[in-house]
This record gives sequence, structure tokens and C-alpha cells, in this order.
Amino acid sequence: MDGFGDALIGDWHRAAYAAVKALALFLTAVVAFRLTERRTMAEFAPFDWVAAVAVGAIVGRTATASDASWLTGAAALLALLVAHSAVTRLRFLPVASRLIDPPLRILIRDGHVNRRDLRRCGLTEADLEAVLRRHGHHDPTGIHLAIFEAKGAVSILPHPPAAPVATTPPPGADG
Repeated sequence: MDGFGDALIGDWHRAAYAAVKALALFLTAVVAFRLTERRTMAEFAPFDWVAAVAVGAIVGRTATASDASWLTGAAALLALLVAHSAVTRLRFLPVASRLIDPPLRILIRDGHVNRRDLRRCGLTEADLEAVLRRHGHHDPTGIHLAIFEAKGAVSILPHPPAAPVATTPPPGADG
């Protein structure tokens, strides 16, 4: 084959080996993820995203690299997942949790926007207004607390409804 054909198609043996390695690494990752904690995508903390991207990079790189075997990729995957599991468990220790998880930030307290914490979270007032609209609020006045959670979501706690005032019947009224 000429240079263009080689560049476009390449060696089918290498392509077959890459496909087999990709499949083997995928199955290795599936088994390894099955043995570790379940964490939903919506609840990913920053270290979860790092692990997910790194797993994808390892699988992609190892599958297509002629100088990397399945064993090399599997060892890297397992080391990464063990490290991820260790970080997940370390979060139960208060000292480690403060280092791993970002702190909660109060964005609204009793209807007043905390612009300093809003800025610390990298949010604009337009971002906050969009979150409020998603939760069915037009402005911050009816909000008791808006909390920027450690995982990046904003929780909205409206003011509780006022308790009904109990009235006592006048003396002698027998209804």
C-alpha cells in the first residue's frame, strides 16, 4: 500500500489488537467499577470527575498504543480505582473531608444574596436567578436559604409557611 493508504487504513492486525485491548480494558473497568462504590453522575464530586476522565484516558491510550499492553492498562486502571476508593473513604475523616470537599456556601439567607460567596462559587447573579427560576421562584425574597453544595448543586430552602394562628372559642360557646 502507498503512504496515503497506510496512513488512512494502516495495518489491520494492529487495528484488531487495538479492538481486543479496548474490549478487554472496557471489561476490566466494568468489573473494577462494579467492585467499588456506586456514585451517580449527578452526585459526582470533583475527585469523581478526575477519576472518570483518567479512566477514559487510560482506556483510550492503552487500546491504541502499540507500546502498551492490556496488563499495563489494567494495572493503571486498578491503581486509579484503588486511589479513588481510598479518597472516597478518607472523606469520612473530618480533617481529610475539609481538604477533599469544598465547603458549603450560603448564597441566600433570609432573602438576602451573599455576593461574596456567590463570587467564591464562580456564579453570577444571572446564574443564581436561573437556579431560582428552575425551583419556581422569581426572586430571592421568599428564600430562607440557598446553599451551594459541595458537589456543585444549589439547594433552595424556602421560608416555611406561617403556622395558622389557633383561636380559642369564647367562653360558654358550645358549638
